[in-house]
Amino acid sequence: MFGKLTLNDIPYNEPIIMVTVSSIIVSSLIILALITYFKKWHYLWTEWFTSVDHKRLGIMYIILAFIMLLRGFTDAIMMRSQQALSSAGKDIFLPPYHYDQIFTAHGVIMIFFVAMPFVIGLMNIIIPLQIGTRDVAFPFLNNLSFWFTVAGMLLINLSLGVGEFAKTGWLAYPPLSEKEYSPGVGVDYWIWSLQIAGLGTLMTGINLVTTIVKMRAPGMLFMKIPVFTWTSLCANILIVAAFPILTVTITLLTADRYLHTHFFTNDMGGNMMMYINLIWAWGHPEVYILVLPVFGVFSEVVATFCKKRLFGYTSLVWATVCITILSFIVWLHHFFTMGSGADVNAFFGIATMIISIPTGVKIFNWLFTMYQGRIIFNSAMLWTIGFIITFTIGGMTGVLLAVPGANFVLHNSLFLIAHFHNVIIGGVVFGCFAAMTYWFPKAFGFTLNEKWGKRAFWFWIIGFFIAFMPLYFLGLMGMTRRLSQHIDTSFHTLLTIAAGGSILIACGITCQIIQIIVSIRDRNQNRDITGDPWDGRTLEWSTSSPPPIYNFAIIPQVNSRDAFWVMKEQGISYKKIEKYIPLQMPRNTGVGIIIAGLSLLFGFAMIWEIWWLATISLLGIIITWIMHSFKQDYNYHILSDEIKRIENKHLVQIIKSGIK
Repeated sequence: MFGKLTLNDIPYNEPIIMVTVSSIIVSSLIILALITYFKKWHYLWTEWFTSVDHKRLGIMYIILAFIMLLRGFTDAIMMRSQQALSSAGKDIFLPPYHYDQIFTAHGVIMIFFVAMPFVIGLMNIIIPLQIGTRDVAFPFLNNLSFWFTVAGMLLINLSLGVGEFAKTGWLAYPPLSEKEYSPGVGVDYWIWSLQIAGLGTLMTGINLVTTIVKMRAPGMLFMKIPVFTWTSLCANILIVAAFPILTVTITLLTADRYLHTHFFTNDMGGNMMMYINLIWAWGHPEVYILVLPVFGVFSEVVATFCKKRLFGYTSLVWATVCITILSFIVWLHHFFTMGSGADVNAFFGIATMIISIPTGVKIFNWLFTMYQGRIIFNSAMLWTIGFIITFTIGGMTGVLLAVPGANFVLHNSLFLIAHFHNVIIGGVVFGCFAAMTYWFPKAFGFTLNEKWGKRAFWFWIIGFFIAFMPLYFLGLMGMTRRLSQHIDTSFHTLLTIAAGGSILIACGITCQIIQIIVSIRDRNQNRDITGDPWDGRTLEWSTSSPPPIYNFAIIPQVNSRDAFWVMKEQGISYKKIEKYIPLQMPRNTGVGIIIAGLSLLFGFAMIWEIWWLATISLLGIIITWIMHSFKQDYNYHILSDEIKRIENKHLVQIIKSGIK
């Protein structure tokens, strides 16, 4: 009845796992008890869980990313501790099979359930506000996309206490991920959590591309779009183009494991190198899916805190487009060692070097914007300066790895690990933190505490360099990736330093948690009701903070690239509207939660081969979707007198705060 699932699949004999699972269960029960005690279930269900408002969905994406950051960073601490202890000849606390699960889960969680939700959350909150529309093109699809991501996240965390996770590395290369070498359920957890979350991401890409292309405010031509929206458009085009490759690749691997096909084995005409080609044809565009939107964040932050218009808007836009195109012809540099031949390696090596040129253009755009600017060293600006330094170092090491000969030597060493984290943490993570500081007032109506924000920045950047710079030296010394047992004692000093850097990063995360708590406590002192805390330049600042559910009572007319900045230069920051009209807004729905919940059951059933549950849940998904398709989504009206009351209240607040 329960397929392969038995009580023996719960790892009672693993104290680390059981303590972790128990902690998660206890914490969850405490949170549920508090919600029940304060009678917040109705509020959470009606205002958040079933919401189709892009702003609230974006906030929930970012909350999810922060929760999973704690999980993924815990894995990193465990790996660093294991390596430092092993190189000292001390007793190990992570057996090899457990360490392999941890480093696999760390990569999957940090990419799919930290970086992706954070970036998608930012795009959800800001894009409609920047282009002057009331919501995304498909609000229900937006809700469903979020809950698919949650379902994938829950599935990957279930592997902690029921069964195991993959021991294959975060991209699950065959033949290790084939049934013969991974007969357990670990790879199946990997497959279904990524398929479900990936489907949500693909729907988000379609949604946001449609929103940007078809729903811009009147007069907003493509070369008048704010830079963040431009970079987000390119990132979502990459999602639409690349994520189907991931879906098909995992589907073929699923067929190998469940139907005994031979797409990626050496038997019956299969080829495991085809899997690696396909997974990296998705994997390298994925890097730019993450980093392009944060390039847009840095562009907004630099212009705002330097009190200047962005230098070279047109060149920056075309550099973004070039990166988008070139990102599809560099994937093979991830496996120069496969033996493709000198011609193929030379082509992809040159393409990799070329893609660094438009990235360098962006760096110079930001530096020239800072030149002779009145720089305000707000924590968002500090994250940006830290990014420029860190990302430049990561870019230079990337150009080195683009040389096939050097790559052949360094690819399987910690040098590559240092490079990857250099660009992902120094680029994506620092960019997300800059965006959180910069746009927090827009989402919540009050600013984050600067003192704790700056402390978090300094712990993070110092900890980062201490944690990852030693890995460059270890890679050059010959330490290979994925080592966990019997590590050469000559590596001990540098591994210990790297572990110390991880502790400093942990201090940075702690400072960020304190920053949020202190900011909420002092929110009345730091309240920003005007939506204009940083002298912003684009349309998102012309709404209140936080914006009403409809964003704009009257869709703005755009006449220039920096329309709102021009308005403020002319002394116009808010214009009273003479006539209000009723607005039609999409209604909230719980269908997204139901479908995602059924997909979670379906994934769990497929992992454990519980065929009756898989059949029922799949039928439930189909029936629920069909029934929902007959419902009217747009039946919620906001009356004109209600809009007038909200807008007049906002205007009174502006007058009281002394802003003309």
